[in-house]
Amino acid sequence: MAGALAAPAVGADTPLMRTAEIPLAVAQQAVSAAVERCRTDGYRVSAAVVDRAGLVKALLRDDGAGPHTLDSSRRKAYTAASLGESTGKLARLAGEHTHLQGLRDMNASILLLGGGFPIRIDAEVVGGIGVGGAPGDTLDEACARAGLAAIGANSR
Repeated sequence: MAGALAAPAVGADTPLMRTAEIPLAVAQQAVSAAVERCRTDGYRVSAAVVDRAGLVKALLRDDGAGPHTLDSSRRKAYTAASLGESTGKLARLAGEHTHLQGLRDMNASILLLGGGFPIRIDAEVVGGIGVGGAPGDTLDEACARAGLAAIGANSR
């Protein structure tokens, strides 16, 4: 059984994997646009962008936003990046299908509330954006969509 789990050597027959990464400047642009949209609409929020691994790339808390909004925005971004779907859609699916309610307990970072979207580059999920703090998930979603629009992504 020795060597059963050994990985092949990297070489001509086994190329290195290449993955797209979201640049810091792009992540900062997205959170700034999301926070600005909510501020314009009269809400104080936090916005987060995570990379494909769910690690924070950019996090911004507006003046007057509640302290809980930092965690909710990060968790929404993490959920969207990890599961590759909007958190609003995931929340609806979990509510409609009892067998999907276990998603809520997958790990401590999952949050099934609207306001999070995956960030895609050429159809590949490279991260997620999440907004928390507006008085309703559809308002958080509108601000997250503004963040996506600012970087040329969409909320599909």
